[in-house]
Amino acid sequence: MTYEQLIVLHAIVTEGTFRGAAEKLHKSQSAISHMLKKLETEIDVPLLSRAAYRPKLTPEGEVFYRQATRVMQQMQHLGNMAKNLSAGQEAEVFLAVTATFPLKPVLDIVGTVRAAYPATHIRLARESMGGPIEQLLRHDADIIIATMDGVPVEQVEATPFAEVTIMPVAHRDYEPARSAHMKTISEMQSYTQIVVADSSSGGFVQSRGLLPGGLRWTVSDFAAKKEILLAGMGWGGIPTHMIEQELESGELVPLNMEGYQPLRSQVFQIRRRDRQAGTVAQCIWEKLLAR
Repeated sequence: MTYEQLIVLHAIVTEGTFRGAAEKLHKSQSAISHMLKKLETEIDVPLLSRAAYRPKLTPEGEVFYRQATRVMQQMQHLGNMAKNLSAGQEAEVFLAVTATFPLKPVLDIVGTVRAAYPATHIRLARESMGGPIEQLLRHDADIIIATMDGVPVEQVEATPFAEVTIMPVAHRDYEPARSAHMKTISEMQSYTQIVVADSSSGGFVQSRGLLPGGLRWTVSDFAAKKEILLAGMGWGGIPTHMIEQELESGELVPLNMEGYQPLRSQVFQIRRRDRQAGTVAQCIWEKLLAR
């Protein structure tokens, strides 16, 4: 069984006659008949009934034709992918985004790029603290969205991308949230601070902004941190875009703390200077710049 035989079968079914299939495929009618007969012989199944003027799929032929159509579509997709790859389209592009930044602006761009370059596999990772820059410096990530903390500026190209505000909050029933007066560091040391671990390979490092001498509970991501805060089991800094509804409803309350006011942090889109961007990575970079 060959792909060309499936094309012949498809042409006969869609055109309705052997003559129409021959004209469509620029072959002789005898060649079309021979190829179909050879296919039927190879699979030992009669695909078309020739009793009437127009050939008609047999019941077995109906089943075979449905599957053959799916195979032809897959072959077409495979051919398109091969053309894209031969034209310089990367097999994969890897983006690493800091966990403090919302994914939606990035997803909107990735969705547009995927539609234009369907053969390229796009990896998207959420990383905390030193995670994004580690992915970039070890040549894994093509582009990162992160702060410039710990970034060797001479090795990268970086452009301001957005601002993120991180605010210390707690559940409204958690003791420090019940009053508006400024809490000192010593007052807060007896309350559990929920912190997010660094996702870099340096180890299970706790997040920045640790309260000196305070109690701590370290978690792997902001989703877990938010659940714990909502459960009234601690306090911690969290990006405001993650808790807009909870702040509006009053379920979570900003804390008035010594040295822990809301922190506005600039994030950048960053890539290595010494790495040649491929077609798809360059397209993503430019669309990030234009947002």
